[in-house]
Amino acid sequence: MGQMIFRETGGAMLHFENDYNKGAHPAILEALMSSNFEGLSGYGSDSYTKTVTEQVRQLTDCPQAEVTLLTGGTQTNQIVIDTMLAPYEGVLAADTGHISTHEAGAIEFTGHKVLTLPHEDGKINAEQVEAYLKDFFADGNHSHMVYPGMVYISHPTEYGTLYTEQELEALAQICQNYQIPLFLDGARLVYGLAVPDSPDLATIARLTDIFYLGGTKAGLLCGEAVVFTKNNQPKHFVTHVKQHGALLAKGRLLSVQFHALLQERLFETIGQHALEMAEQLREILRDKGYTFYLESPTNQQFIIMENSHLERLGQQVAYSFWEKYDVDHTVIRLATSWSTTQADIDALKSLL
Repeated sequence: MGQMIFRETGGAMLHFENDYNKGAHPAILEALMSSNFEGLSGYGSDSYTKTVTEQVRQLTDCPQAEVTLLTGGTQTNQIVIDTMLAPYEGVLAADTGHISTHEAGAIEFTGHKVLTLPHEDGKINAEQVEAYLKDFFADGNHSHMVYPGMVYISHPTEYGTLYTEQELEALAQICQNYQIPLFLDGARLVYGLAVPDSPDLATIARLTDIFYLGGTKAGLLCGEAVVFTKNNQPKHFVTHVKQHGALLAKGRLLSVQFHALLQERLFETIGQHALEMAEQLREILRDKGYTFYLESPTNQQFIIMENSHLERLGQQVAYSFWEKYDVDHTVIRLATSWSTTQADIDALKSLL
């Protein structure tokens, strides 16, 4: 499974390679501009950060939620995992999970091994996790091994799939039984929340120990909102963040953007728009006879294409290589986002 991007080759390009290929939602830029000359304290002690914390507490129905704003997904995953684990512990994750594949060993760089489990459509399940934990502690040599100290999942996953509330409940119960935290990577959570009948923010907060609401892929210039839900934020967490080189002096850059994203529930409008564009994309692909690699209900769509067609497509459409399907076929990803327009969809239809 990969994520190499086919680059522009000149001329007008349609951008479906990811959900962060444009700058920022106009409402986000407007918020940054309108607050530009406000005098605000630094390092996350500004009034907007305090407001964002209250917004998150209300949206998650989690009055004890502790919120920290960081700049990007890999940075967030590394800091959360490093600060929550003991030096001898690792983190359980799907073999396709972002921390397992496209973070350049960022987790291992801090001394924590990623302990991979085979995925099913990007997900792992409670039975797998329980079996791993049982086998680990039944091993007479486990004191010589990397302890499983956390479970990491992505929602949506790297394949655009979602966990059901029942699946999250089962994972949460296993984690509770073994007293290890459940960490949900929400880099694309805004697009998952827009799917009908998917777990809402309150459910996610109730069933996870830590999650984050991604902004980078949801119309912000940058930013991820980390939420500790069980009075479990590591001691002196801001100091840990600074040790990782991740504490912005101008914390306002993140807090102003998140305030705008959460105010009047702009994130819901953004997610719904992307899903409407994705539904049109699915219909176009079906009508034109393309084969789907799997069924994704979110803004990421995966199709199997003949290798001979890829070069022609890449001349006009930016897409993501995902993985080789066989000798003659490749799985590619087409993604919609807050910035996808009807004109983009119509133009793509004429090219496919």
